[in-house]
Amino acid sequence: METAVVLLRWAQYMTSFVLTGGALFALYALPTGGPSSAVALGWPRRLLGESAALLALASVLGLLLQTAVVAGSLAAALDPATLASVITEMAMGAASLVRAAAAALALAVLLFAPQGRVGWIATAGLGGVATASMAWMGHGAATEGLAGGVHLLADLAHLAAAAVWVGALAFFVGLASDRRRDADRTAVFHAALAGFSGVGSALVAVLVASGLVNSWFLVGPSGWPALAATAYGRLLLFKLVLFAVMVALAAANRFRLTPALRTALADPTRTDSAVMALRRSLQLELGVALAVVALVAWLGRLAPITAQ
Repeated sequence: METAVVLLRWAQYMTSFVLTGGALFALYALPTGGPSSAVALGWPRRLLGESAALLALASVLGLLLQTAVVAGSLAAALDPATLASVITEMAMGAASLVRAAAAALALAVLLFAPQGRVGWIATAGLGGVATASMAWMGHGAATEGLAGGVHLLADLAHLAAAAVWVGALAFFVGLASDRRRDADRTAVFHAALAGFSGVGSALVAVLVASGLVNSWFLVGPSGWPALAATAYGRLLLFKLVLFAVMVALAAANRFRLTPALRTALADPTRTDSAVMALRRSLQLELGVALAVVALVAWLGRLAPITAQ
């Protein structure tokens, strides 16, 4: 049951990130109109709709399974009184309900509201609510007092930066894989990559800064020498290694592959190979991001070093 809980947490992280960061990407990185807009492309709405539907389902199933862990059995989790108690008395329960509701509303917006800027804003806002609610599923909300507020804010900043990065990666892979790509769409793809350079640097800075704050609370100044001796510490070290790989891939995209695509735009015979190189790199970066988020989902179920 614990494995299923971790997998559902991972699904909730990923889908809320794609929902939030993807909708924001449609706003700041893609044209508002024309054949390369998010509306004309078509697949952004489908991707966000699928993410919202899966997020709503995973949130409900996750609530049931975590209630089963608390209550001792799945049968007890299906008892209305037990479920109501978890929802009203535990932050995890209320957060799961808020997340499911936000995802359901986002799905309704994507299915029934007119497509365009207002729809992307509403979707990003609802995705942001779902992403923020994940902070009450981890260690950040467990710290008490003034320090607890600092820890929670750091956790929220960490989640927000991760959502923007992962959502952008999902959309970059979609743009690179578009079979209807022409010169105009390739130029838009390059412009989005070039424009994301500054955003990406800011995201890395926020992730590092908020990660250091979280580490202060979860590992503590005296806990670093013992990292390799605990399951939590080993997973944290592995996560840091994978994060470094993501940063290295992002740097290669920014300083080598994106300039190569700019050069190739002047020579149509070289465009396909330049896009293919970027697609492989972006797919690899997204794959590493999936692994990092899986580790985050697992770490959230383990006792931090300061509690050991």
